[in-house]
Amino acid sequence: MPCLFALFAGMFPRLADIFIWIARPTQFMNTFNDKWWWAVLGIIFLPFTTLMYLILSWGVGGIYGWDWFWLILAVFLDLAHYGHTAYNNRNAIPGYTPPPAQPV
Repeated sequence: MPCLFALFAGMFPRLADIFIWIARPTQFMNTFNDKWWWAVLGIIFLPFTTLMYLILSWGVGGIYGWDWFWLILAVFLDLAHYGHTAYNNRNAIPGYTPPPAQPV
């Protein structure tokens, strides 16, 4: 079951965040000091980072040592996702002209 959740969380981090919020609301809100808007903003804009922050801060109550490495890696994964989405949808940007084709 934990492997199934890890697979699910890697593919759909927003749904995993919401699932954890529903399953363990007290632990979820304690992570964000009972400020629900931080949780909502995290789920909307940086879902994988929010999920990683939840997982890392439950055991000890904070982020220490190598936990920062995993949190920064999660931020880079979220930013890479946004960059990849923007690159794939670049033709939808008004005024975008693709570069000329290179001769072979």
